[in-house]
This record gives sequence, structure tokens and C-alpha cells, in this order.
Amino acid sequence: MAGALSHLRVLDLSRVLAGPWCGQVLADLGAEVIKIERPGTGDDTRTWGPPWMKDADGENTREAAYFMCANRGKRSVTVDIAKPEGQEIVRRLALQSDILLENYKVGGLAQYGLDYATLSALHPRLIYCSVTGFGQTGPYAPRAGYDFIIQGIGGLMSITGERDDLPGGGPQKVGVAVSDLMTGMYATVSVLAAVAEREKSGLGQHIDMALLDTQVAMTANMSMNFLASGKPPGRAGNAHPNIVPYQTFAASDGHIIVGVGNDSQFVKLCAVAGCPEVATDPRFSTNPARVKHRDVLVPLLERVFAQQPMAFWSEQLEAVGVPCGPINNLQQVYDDPQVRSRGMRIELPHPTAGTVPLVGSPIKLSRTPVEYRSAPPTLGEHTDEVLMALLGYSAERVAALKAGGVV
Repeated sequence: MAGALSHLRVLDLSRVLAGPWCGQVLADLGAEVIKIERPGTGDDTRTWGPPWMKDADGENTREAAYFMCANRGKRSVTVDIAKPEGQEIVRRLALQSDILLENYKVGGLAQYGLDYATLSALHPRLIYCSVTGFGQTGPYAPRAGYDFIIQGIGGLMSITGERDDLPGGGPQKVGVAVSDLMTGMYATVSVLAAVAEREKSGLGQHIDMALLDTQVAMTANMSMNFLASGKPPGRAGNAHPNIVPYQTFAASDGHIIVGVGNDSQFVKLCAVAGCPEVATDPRFSTNPARVKHRDVLVPLLERVFAQQPMAFWSEQLEAVGVPCGPINNLQQVYDDPQVRSRGMRIELPHPTAGTVPLVGSPIKLSRTPVEYRSAPPTLGEHTDEVLMALLGYSAERVAALKAGGVV
């Protein structure tokens, strides 16, 4: 079966993570994605190493692992858009595309005639998605936005990390660039919504995605806690502001996560822990009561959990339906039988690395499954192919453009 989006062509002018993540999701779903990169250097993340991918002899290929995470299934075309001939190439490709992704500074593409107003006048069906740190409007619009900075401005670091009054307390960023990744996902949803709407109107539209908007939106229940109470929530480490016990506990040989989501699960937890009377104590019998008295309950449970190893607690709690789990490192993640059975590690052939391991897509469609057509491309790997097949350029013309540094 052809992929769900096999009828769509995407021109991806984005780099680093948020825009490329959107492009990779669309590629996995079957869209043809053409990635435009700077001649000689390409996407910034091509140099974000080590680590580098290795060839069959174990030598570094200079293909950065970071770049590989977000560019599967794309074709790489190198074009210098600062040159008129390069602008013509991108413009002609845009006129043959359904979707354009870009993450230049606000107004940055207008000087090249590659902005939405110019391209949509030539191609009214074009869906044009701009990804920036702060959006196309507002006082911060001209500023560059990086995930780490956005996590701070958008409030995420104010609720991430250990409590200030405990050792190691203080603001902490998340271990992956979540505002980039979530913006890429919101961009994907927005693009597909625009595709669906175009079926009715016949028209494309401009999508304005901002990392800061996404970061604020994804604070979700924490924002609602603030909006409802007027009190900004603080950092709670591995605890939960609204549910108790919902945190990590130190067992005799390591740590385990326990997530008690309702009162019946708490009764079962107390039975396994050998303290059934705690479940009937009015201070702990309901979740609101447990939240109020967490400073009494949590130390009590800490003493209990410290008496047995992780395996004991996992086996006993799982047996009675109390959610729990270990804290795995990534080696343990990819060794996990559930992760393996879900196909979350894949391998694809690569021109220089031979075969590269990649993270699989979490999207599971029954009739039009995701397509792993190709590994992330080498820089300019498909320039000749795309220019000749899509734009009708002769081999001589492509050679002349290369000689002039245009491609």
C-alpha cells in the first residue's frame, strides 16, 4: 500500500529540529519530502557531533547522529538561495509542491521572493508553514529562539527539577528539546488540518508556529493549576502536584516509579506494602487528603519501599494492578521486550555508513503503515536527480550551476 500521504510533496527549507521533525513525520507517512540545504555545509546539525555514525570499518563518517534523528525519508538538494538562480530553483520547486516548511527569521525569505505572500500569489494551493521561536507577530518576533531559552521563558523550567529546599534543587531543563519536538508535532497537525481544509476550499494558507506558544500550551494541567488558583506552581522533583503517591521511591537496590491514580489502587498498594491500615486512615483515604498530608504519607511509604528490592515491588504491584515501572537508561530501553516488539529500533542502508540504526515511528496505521524508504540523506545526495527529473534541467545545466556555486 502507498503511504497515507503519498499524494503530497513537501519542500523542506527548515533546519535543526522543529521543522525537520515535522518533515520527517510527513515523510514517514508517505509524503515526498525534498530538503533544501546550503551547499558545502547543509543543515546546522550535520556538524553537531560527536557522536558520528560509523562505517563498516568502525570509522567515523562525519554524519552526525543528531542530524540522523530528524531527516529520514528525505531527498537532499543543495541550493544557494542568496543567488538569483538558486531562488528560481526553490521557487519552481515550491510551485510543484503541496507544502513548504521553513524556519527562517521573520521576514527572512521575503528578500529572496520566497515568502508566503509571493509564493501564494503564484500557487494559491500552497500550504506554507513557518516555524520560529516567537511567531510572526508580537514584540519578540524578530528574536531568535532556541529550545533551551524557550523552556525558560515558557515556564517549563520553573516546574522541572527538584524542590528548591532539597539537595539539587533548582530549575532544570528537560533532557530532550521538547519545545522543538512538540512544535514539530503541532506543525504536523496544522499542516494536515490545512490539507484537509484545502479539499473543501481549494486554497492553501499560512501556518504560523512558534516554539513559545507551544511551550506555554504544553504546560497543560500546570497552567490550569495556576489559572484556577492564581498561584504559580513550583518544582516538585519526581512528585506530582495533584496526585499522591505518584513519584519515585528508593527500593533496597535502586529506584522504582509508583503511579497511584485512584483510591482503589492506593488500597492495593497498602495491602502489598503490609500496611492496610494506612489506606483507611482519614488523612490518606482519598487523593485530596493524601495531597494535603503528603509530607506525612510519603516518608512513611519511603521507609516501607526501602525494605525490599525493585523486582519485589514490580512483581507484587503489577500483580494487583498498581502502575509501576523501573527507570531505564537507553540501553535498557532498546533491550526492553515491549520496545523491541513494537519495532522502535529500525535499520536502513546508508551511502557512507553502510547500515544505520534509527528510532522507529510511534505511528501505527492498520491500512497505510508508515514507510521507511531511506536513511537521512548525505548532503546534496539528490540534487542532480531532483533538478533533472522535476525541473527538466539538462546535465549540462546542472554542471554549470555547480560550477557557479548555485547548487
